[in-house]
Amino acid sequence: MHWNEDNGREAVEPGARVYSRPRATGENMAGKHHRRRLPGSLAALLALFTWFPALAQVPPSPASRFVVVLDAAHGGDDLGARLGSQAEKDYTLALSVKLRSLLMARGIAVVTTRESGADVDADRRAEIANRAHAAACLNLHAALASPKSGPAVHLFLSSLSPAADVRFAPWRTAQSAWIRHSTELAGELNSALTHAGIAVTLGRTSLPAIDSMACPAVAVEIAPQRHADAPGALSADDAAFAAQVAEALAAALVEWRADGGQFGERRP
Repeated sequence: MHWNEDNGREAVEPGARVYSRPRATGENMAGKHHRRRLPGSLAALLALFTWFPALAQVPPSPASRFVVVLDAAHGGDDLGARLGSQAEKDYTLALSVKLRSLLMARGIAVVTTRESGADVDADRRAEIANRAHAAACLNLHAALASPKSGPAVHLFLSSLSPAADVRFAPWRTAQSAWIRHSTELAGELNSALTHAGIAVTLGRTSLPAIDSMACPAVAVEIAPQRHADAPGALSADDAAFAAQVAEALAAALVEWRADGGQFGERRP
């Protein structure tokens, strides 16, 4: 799904925050070697930000609606990880399509950053999410898990430090004003996945697409299990696991909508 523009120009709503985007694009998304595992539990992660002064809230416009952006990682010549005979770029696209169907069936509007195997650069991904005024953005990844560890889902937040909300924010660090909301979204995802019996790990990462997003954003890496007798191949149970993850993510986003979490206004 592509965002339409009138005469090639983006209309800026009165009172909307403006993000200064650099003229040059093409910066590749950071590799997985940038990750830093967070110690402790989700409670420790949430506690990390409770000291920070309440971030300025972004009130919805009268015409606003709850929109989820699904960002299938990789594309084009960037294949991502190998999952048996399938490239990560194809796996994440299939997951995006499945999750989109589940969300739309629940009355949630969905915008996707790509609908084919073509590449979409990091700036464009962030631009799509920001123009959609996304209530949540899931940056979808995949990597094979060890046969001993079993299938799991890894949730990553931006590695940017929290910052007070400002009217004009640098494009590369727009997410810094949304860290608290992204942490709460990660908590909602973690709760739903754990309730579904899925192992979850939490961490932080540097990804240009997420770092430039002005919305609650979480990188979700699904890690299906390797085949015990063929370390490079997927387990026969992968399809069932992927479907289970998609259902749990959809349930989490339904709850996120009910809680009004995109604006930081949690229900009592």
